[in-house]
Amino acid sequence: MEGRNQTHVTEFILLGLSDQGEQQSLLFWPFLSMYLVTFTGNLLMILAIITDSRLHMPMYFFLSNLSFSDICFTSATIPKMLLNIQTQSRAISYEGCLSQMYFFMLFGGLDHFLLTVMAYDRFVAICHPLHYMVIMNPKFCGILLLGSWILSVLASLLLDLLILRLSFCTKLEILHFFCELKQVIQLACSDRFLNDLAVYLVSGLLGVVPLTGILFSYSRIVTSILRISSVRGKYKAFSTCGSHLSVVSLFYATGLGVHLSSAAAQNSRASAIASVMYTVVTPMLNPFIYGLRNRDIKQALGKLFSRGAFSAYRILCFKIKL
Repeated sequence: MEGRNQTHVTEFILLGLSDQGEQQSLLFWPFLSMYLVTFTGNLLMILAIITDSRLHMPMYFFLSNLSFSDICFTSATIPKMLLNIQTQSRAISYEGCLSQMYFFMLFGGLDHFLLTVMAYDRFVAICHPLHYMVIMNPKFCGILLLGSWILSVLASLLLDLLILRLSFCTKLEILHFFCELKQVIQLACSDRFLNDLAVYLVSGLLGVVPLTGILFSYSRIVTSILRISSVRGKYKAFSTCGSHLSVVSLFYATGLGVHLSSAAAQNSRASAIASVMYTVVTPMLNPFIYGLRNRDIKQALGKLFSRGAFSAYRILCFKIKL
């Protein structure tokens, strides 16, 4: 890339999803709506699991953490995008860019590990039902969650700290609506070999390893289900992991789509548009997938809404008496 090196970078320019300012403004309300739906849906999922004692099980424990991770995952990018559209500014500070990349990678990686842990949970529930509560005890669940957090924190911290060694050129425009790691690295004028190597290694840790674990778990699950003689028994066993399988398929299908589009497209704007599915749409749909397919979740949400309506009614009556 042409241009002289800068000893100190103060900000990057996020070009967003469109070059036209009017088109950028039109994106504000759709993205605000999707963000609010994502935040509200996942928050309701967390509250439903916490307040309903029947859902105090390993599967729902990990699901509540997945919902929390999805809230943070979208919050790492969308609020800044909405702020830039509203203020008609495309700038993000150097420190803000580093922070955004760190939290985006942290919660994206955490999603990978949580989905893997949830696949293992379904494997134990279906293949070893009599030992399920013994294996998936609270201590072991805590260890799995802690391990997921530690690996995600260390991987994202490594990639983020390696950015500090790079010198950047005067042209600091990013063809994306957030600070995407690979595009930030491509803006560097200094040697990028160590950064590129770290990206490939961490991608294997956060992508290939969890996906391998998920595929292994489901291969054992399918084998166990096929051994069940009755059709009703097969359906019951499969229904316990149907929601998770739907979320996994959506998560990895959109992620693979973004990867393929970025590899095939001649410019990064196409990959930025494709990444909307991965960064916004998938976290938004997760609560609907679990809410519509899981009877226990639907009942817990119904109780939560009933309790909220009853509390609002009591407050209203109290105010009327005053």
